[in-house]
Parts: sequence; C-alpha cells; structure tokens
Amino acid sequence: MKHNFLCSMVVCMCLLLSPLWAGCTPSSDTNKTSIVCTIYPEYDWVTNIIGEKQENFDITLLCDNGTDMHSYQPSFADIAKITNADLFIYVGGESDNWVKKALKNSTNPKMQIINLLDVLGEKAKKEEIQEGMQVEHEHSDEEQHSETEIDAEHHSEAEGETEIEYDEHVWLSLKNAKTFVSAILAALTQLDETNASIYQTKAQNYIQQLDTLDKQYSVFTSTASKNTLIFGDRFPFRYLIEDYNLKYYAAFSGCSSETEASFDTIWYLANKINELNIQVILQLETTIKQGNKMTIAETIKENTKYKDQKILTIDSMQNTTTSSNKTYLSVMASNLNIIKQALN
Repeated sequence: MKHNFLCSMVVCMCLLLSPLWAGCTPSSDTNKTSIVCTIYPEYDWVTNIIGEKQENFDITLLCDNGTDMHSYQPSFADIAKITNADLFIYVGGESDNWVKKALKNSTNPKMQIINLLDVLGEKAKKEEIQEGMQVEHEHSDEEQHSETEIDAEHHSEAEGETEIEYDEHVWLSLKNAKTFVSAILAALTQLDETNASIYQTKAQNYIQQLDTLDKQYSVFTSTASKNTLIFGDRFPFRYLIEDYNLKYYAAFSGCSSETEASFDTIWYLANKINELNIQVILQLETTIKQGNKMTIAETIKENTKYKDQKILTIDSMQNTTTSSNKTYLSVMASNLNIIKQALN
C-alpha cells in the first residue's frame, strides 16, 4: 500500500524520540492496567468483557479521530502509549506494518500482544481479486522505487521469501469475533486474576449475543431469494460473505488505494446487475459524495438497463470512533438489515 513508505518514516522518527517522550509524558494513572487497541471493534470487545471494572483500566483507541486503519500513522503519543501498554491488540495485516518497529522499544517486558490474524491462524484468508474487480494502477517510477524499498525490507526479514498478504478485515465476521473475544478474555484474566470470574461471565454473555446474531444471519441467508451482493466500492466483507456462502462482485478489493473505477469495471458490474436482476448496489460508510460528481455506485446504476436500483450503505467500521454511539453488535445487526434488502 502506498501509505506504508511514509508511515515507516514516521514510525522511525517516533521510535528515535519515544524513550524521551515516554519519560516526560506521565501515564494517565500508573495504578491502572493499560490496554491499547488499534480499531474500534477491538475496543468494544474489551469494554464488553471488562464491564463494570472499566475503572481499573486505561483503554486507548488509536484510530479514534475517524481515520481508518489503512491511512493511520502513529503519533509520538501513540508510540509512547504502545511501548508502555500491558495489553496491545492489533489486526496484524498490511496496514499494521508499522507495529513491528513500534514494539521494538517496548518498556514493558510483560506486555501481552494479540495479533488478530495470528489468532485466526489457518482460518485467515489470503487477499483475492474477484472477476471484474479493478486492479491497482501502474505506479510512477518514484512510487515503484519507494514500494520496492518496502518490499525489499519484507523480503530480507523473511530471508528472501515472498510475504503472503492476508485479507485484514477479520473483524467483519461474527464467527471470528467469538474467537477474538475468547483470546482477549484469556489475556485479561492473566492481567487481573482477581476479577477473572467476572470477565469470564461477561465474555460468555457477549459471545452468546454474537452467536444469536450469527444464527440470524445464517437463517436469513439460507432462505434468501438471492445470494449475490454487488459492491460499487471497495470490498472488505469477504469473511462475512464466506461465513454464509454468499457471492459478491465489487469495484475494488478491500485494501485498494484506487478511487476511480475504470469503464470496464463499471460496465462489468452494471451488466452483472442486469444479468442477476440485482435491486441493490452497496457502498461503504466511508464513501464521500464530492459535489455533483457521481459516486461509483451511482455511475454503475446509470449504466444498468433499468437504472432503478437502490443504493444502500453498509458499515465496515473502518473509521468508527468511541463517540459514534455505535457498538460492534449494533453495526453488525444493522448490516444484516441492509443485506436482507439486498438479497430479497
């Protein structure tokens, strides 16, 4: 991804100064257990497990200003938070390439680290390009040079082996969420053995709620009149789609840096809508309407036979903040309602 080169430079600068920064920046409360999460779903899972014991913890959400993880760059304060954390939770995909360097300066030898992709293990899915999907454009010589440097670093770390890129949108699966909650529970019970039974009860209750919603997805998708979703946008929902044996077509992959779809991509998706009699085109919550310019979803609609499809927004939680009045469960329930409209 193109932002990684700049991000690596920022991380290196932060690491050079992080010991000084940490030394002159007091902890919000040294008696509290420090937990740092990179994205909102992690933060929400933690707070649900902790429940009424939240006063014993200092919980930080790094992407709490509305920046999604694909463009997030850690600040000096972020690096200081991470290096002093008792528990650090991150996704572990390509967007988190900066983490390895950040953790080198950790001042807490007992820090527990949860890498969501590592937790999934063999269940993690490799990135894929679906038929009709826009591929990355050819880069300029300067961009290629920068990305070659990044690739060279990855290759050297892997002793010449090519690094496999996995789909990092692992939180968009209720089945995965149940696995992650269990991993977080295990870490929390080690950090606070005194209240372990409280955390276990909270986690069990929360997993039951996840399981209930998971079953609602399963019941609906198994009886829906259609089984294909069309995304006039990026597509970060592969884990969810495959959980329920659905199919999809999209303009871009989930981590694509592209902002303009080619004529071929627009035409392919419009024809697929005509062929399958699709009545809904999906776009992400991150889609921003720029003046009178049509969004990709709108452009696809205008190239269909009847031009009468609904354009609905589905939430990937890539820029959700603590002030959004959303929860992981509420977003996933809302997404089910959107999918119901799209598949009926």
